[in-house]
Amino acid sequence: MVANRIKLLREQNSMTQSALAKKLNVTRSAVNSWEMGISVPSTALLVDVARLFHVSTDFLLGLKGSATLDISELNDREVLLLQQLINYFLSTRNTIP
Repeated sequence: MVANRIKLLREQNSMTQSALAKKLNVTRSAVNSWEMGISVPSTALLVDVARLFHVSTDFLLGLKGSATLDISELNDREVLLLQQLINYFLSTRNTIP
């Protein structure tokens, strides 16, 4: 579960394993091992990964099926636009092929 989520988040953010490794101050082979499920990040690194990608550790661990989005740096207008976009997606969920 952790392996898939780290890889998914890395790819969604157009980041290479090397770039992620550099941000976390680990080797590329460490990131590769996490993504292959050979090893798992330490608790401290798991927290760093969650902060980097703005998700919860529960999401990374598969304890929570949905991701959270940190909107603390958005202004009121941006939050409203984001909410409207979410509402649009939810309302058209069954109508978009």
